[in-house]
Amino acid sequence: MLLKSSKINEFRLWGLLLTMIGMGLMILGTAGVVFLGGQAGKIIAGIGLVIGLFSMLGSMGIYFWAGMMSTSAVQVDCPECHKMTKMLGKTDRCMFCKTILTMDASKANITADELELAQQHSSSGSQSKPM
Repeated sequence: MLLKSSKINEFRLWGLLLTMIGMGLMILGTAGVVFLGGQAGKIIAGIGLVIGLFSMLGSMGIYFWAGMMSTSAVQVDCPECHKMTKMLGKTDRCMFCKTILTMDASKANITADELELAQQHSSSGSQSKPM
């Protein structure tokens, strides 16, 4: 449960990771000029800066997407910590205490293990049906 988080926070985490990776690649690419020097250093710097730029643009896209989803998310009061949190989809987790929240009455009083098992069964069942 320590690694579980709300869906919006997961998107923000991936945006942050892409930002850090992009900045790291830009710094390492620029360090190529210092340590390697000459033409090879310029090539390493150019490659690092371009890949870092794409990573930063991807991060910006993910942050924009998370922001757009956050504006349309349903706000609910968490029954555990009594704070307002945002929900995406039928089931999500509280942003603060990570309690499983649901809008689906059929999944209302089940544990996290039962919920994951039900989601696995529903996803495998929908894939195996012939058209």
